[in-house]
Amino acid sequence: MLYITVPDMNDSVSSVTIAEKEYLIRFTYNGTGDFWSFGLSDTDENPIISPTKIVPNFPLTHFMNFTSLPDGIFGAISEETRLTRESFNNGTAEFVFIPWDEWED
Repeated sequence: MLYITVPDMNDSVSSVTIAEKEYLIRFTYNGTGDFWSFGLSDTDENPIISPTKIVPNFPLTHFMNFTSLPDGIFGAISEETRLTRESFNNGTAEFVFIPWDEWED
């Protein structure tokens, strides 16, 4: 399991390496709706995943089967039922990538 840091910013783009391939991951906080979303692009900024709302303890990319996706699932682990602006900052939620070979149904 790869833990991915969500920067303490309302909008950020970071580089992340998964299975020796580099991607750009974008985290955005929507203050009006009070929710987080994430998107994934290749290093040329071509979108792979358009902004997707982050729901805790749900396999966010489970039903996506694009060939350019890394082999696994993105998600947020939390005991909270709803994420807030501070959830990643205060440690009550963590954003992760779980490779398929580590995934258990």
